[in-house]
Amino acid sequence: MTGRTGHQEPLSNEQRYGDELRRRREAAGLTQAELAERIVCSPSLIAHYEAGRRTPSHADAQRLDQVLGTDGFFTRWRKTLTKARFAEHFQEAAEQEQLAVFIEEYAVSLVPGLLQTEGYARAVLKVGKPNYTTADLDKKVVNRLERARILETPDSPTVWVILHETVIRTVVGGPAVMSEQLRHITELGRTGRIMVQVVPFSVGAHPTLSSMLSLMRFTDAPDMAYVEALHTGSLTDDPSLVRRYRDAYDLTRAAALPPEASLDLIESVAEDYGNHERPPHP
Repeated sequence: MTGRTGHQEPLSNEQRYGDELRRRREAAGLTQAELAERIVCSPSLIAHYEAGRRTPSHADAQRLDQVLGTDGFFTRWRKTLTKARFAEHFQEAAEQEQLAVFIEEYAVSLVPGLLQTEGYARAVLKVGKPNYTTADLDKKVVNRLERARILETPDSPTVWVILHETVIRTVVGGPAVMSEQLRHITELGRTGRIMVQVVPFSVGAHPTLSSMLSLMRFTDAPDMAYVEALHTGSLTDDPSLVRRYRDAYDLTRAAALPPEASLDLIESVAEDYGNHERPPHP
């Protein structure tokens, strides 16, 4: 790639990473297809890595080091490629979220970050760090809201969200914030940008009750699952574990209200908040 002066533009860090990967692969006598087979991904994903169009996941970088005998080189270098914008335990999941073609989430207590409004996000992030500064809080809010831009593009991923009823009845930021937040969710649902279901209190115990869960599907990489608890999270592409998470998610989806009934419930609760009432526990 050249600029108007005819001089070659400097390579980005991602492109340098990809060049080094290509050089090490060729030195090992492997084709892209052979390397892909050994680290369990598609040849097109290796091509993306080598062109600097995508950054390997932490797990893929570890497998590259193992197959190529590079003693942690690609794993260590990967950490320098992207500037952290989120909590350390969520950073890689946030990167993968932007590349997914299908995202399924289960939320047990809070509205998922992809769907949060500014007021709701600010209320959540504020209580997470009581000694916050205004500038730091503003930065965190902007970072969270920028994640949702993937819902606005023509090639946006398919997003399916299951909310436990606790999510819509826990007052975060006050009735006005909750009303705005729930109306935002119903607008996304009514316009077809997301699918939404609610697990009502009456269902009782169900497979995903104890944790939030996000499942991500890609065109050229293995499915991934992310689970999160307080100040910690885990991202995996282990096929057997992802399959178990998938089974739990599907059982929860079967127990939830149908999408239309779910949107009706969310709209009803939003209306109660709009009237400055605390929606009663059913």
